[in-house]
Amino acid sequence: MISLFPDMITEACNFSIIKRALKENLIEINAVNPRDYTLDKHKKTDDTPYGGGAGMLLSCQPYIDALENIQKTENSKTIIMTPQGKCFNQSMAKEFSQKDQLIIICGHYEGFDERIIELSKAEEVSIGDFVLTGGELPALCIIDSVIRLLKGVLGDMESAEYDSHSDGLLEHPHYTKPRKYKGLEVPEILLSGNHEKIKEWRRLQQFIVTQKKRPDLFEKFLNSKLSDFDKIILKKFKII
Repeated sequence: MISLFPDMITEACNFSIIKRALKENLIEINAVNPRDYTLDKHKKTDDTPYGGGAGMLLSCQPYIDALENIQKTENSKTIIMTPQGKCFNQSMAKEFSQKDQLIIICGHYEGFDERIIELSKAEEVSIGDFVLTGGELPALCIIDSVIRLLKGVLGDMESAEYDSHSDGLLEHPHYTKPRKYKGLEVPEILLSGNHEKIKEWRRLQQFIVTQKKRPDLFEKFLNSKLSDFDKIILKKFKII
């Protein structure tokens, strides 16, 4: 992680699943501060934009020097957090999780000098069509999403395999004890012990939930290559 605020990264990674993965040496996270590489005597890493305009732009030299001083592995990928980037999704998370090393460049203030993007040859990535004060929070979202796909991090890989978006659909509803709460009951099928029927019910619920909450995703799913199991359920329950 290349960030002007490395403590944001290290502090946020000191909780929950990421903390455990670090403790078990399944991952390693390093935060590099470009301020340590600036040649400016005042440790400046930004300057006013040519042509005028509001705000300050991050300067090339400290960021590129910081990047070039990172020892890269053969299977490494560099991304840069920008509002203009491709919107991050589960497919990208899977792609990134196959890398031995992921380098994330975090911006701040008004943005980057364009030459940082050009010289780094980094893939531009965004987490959505909105603007934040810096790239650290989006980068942390990506870290969390990618790390949970690594072997051994969750313990049970099924937890990741059946997440929302893992196959283009939202996840089915989940229930735990108590069986009844404020007039609401756990669906009877989940108490039946019939694993085939439960599997069918859960898949059906994925269709219903996705069609209701994200019709765009459901339409995309229907246009993909459907399994025979999915075709049977869709036809049986007259979803299509």
